[in-house]
Amino acid sequence: MPRSARAYLEDIRDACEGIGRIIGSTTMADYVADRVLRSAVEREFMIIGEAVNRLGTLDAALAAQLTGSRLIVDFRNRLAHEYHNIDDEMVWTIAQDDSPLLASEVAAILEGLAGD
Repeated sequence: MPRSARAYLEDIRDACEGIGRIIGSTTMADYVADRVLRSAVEREFMIIGEAVNRLGTLDAALAAQLTGSRLIVDFRNRLAHEYHNIDDEMVWTIAQDDSPLLASEVAAILEGLAGD
């Protein structure tokens, strides 16, 4: 059964929340030094990127409401296919700065869909 736009948005929201929980009490030095921590954050970003990609296929106008939606998908592809060239400090910065913005955008969209 096909998934709904709401389901993909909820996946994005949940993954953003997961990133926040994972990095909440850590420093960039902790992040860079801990492979398991990096893997967990990267996994959440993979979920986000795939969900944004599928949302774009299902409802391009809705996906376009997410800042940098194409860049999010590209980031997911880089994590998956260019894993050997990942800059851990860049991932940390995206987790710190961009993930909360994405979470707030998704929350606003979900609130707008509340009546659907």
